[in-house]
Amino acid sequence: MAVKRKQKIDGNNTPAKTQASLAATSSSASGTTAGQLDNLIHERSRLAIISTLAVHDRLSFSELKELLDLSDGNLSVQARKLEEAGYLSCHKQFVGRTPRTEFTLTDSGRAALQRYVSHMEALIKAMKQE
Repeated sequence: MAVKRKQKIDGNNTPAKTQASLAATSSSASGTTAGQLDNLIHERSRLAIISTLAVHDRLSFSELKELLDLSDGNLSVQARKLEEAGYLSCHKQFVGRTPRTEFTLTDSGRAALQRYVSHMEALIKAMKQE
């Protein structure tokens, strides 16, 4: 009977061999290795927000909430984290007497998403080669 060996897994739940090959093969514009995920974007709600804004020039709070099926509180908290990181900008105005909040993706946010997507593509490619 053969004994199956467990692969060593790093903190990102990625086989260590794959992480090593990713780190050796590419690096992002900011100098971090491709083996390092941007944990800010990796969270599901924030990834959904930044991805949606990548294909829409500008979305209101209500539009984004409806598209992503997020609660007011969740969208507010996650958008604030992305705004603090400089990944999106928030524009507040009044339309008549009604407040309107709109979000746009910044150049920094677009670059961070591109690095994230490139990392995921490299990870998939490395996994297929194993």
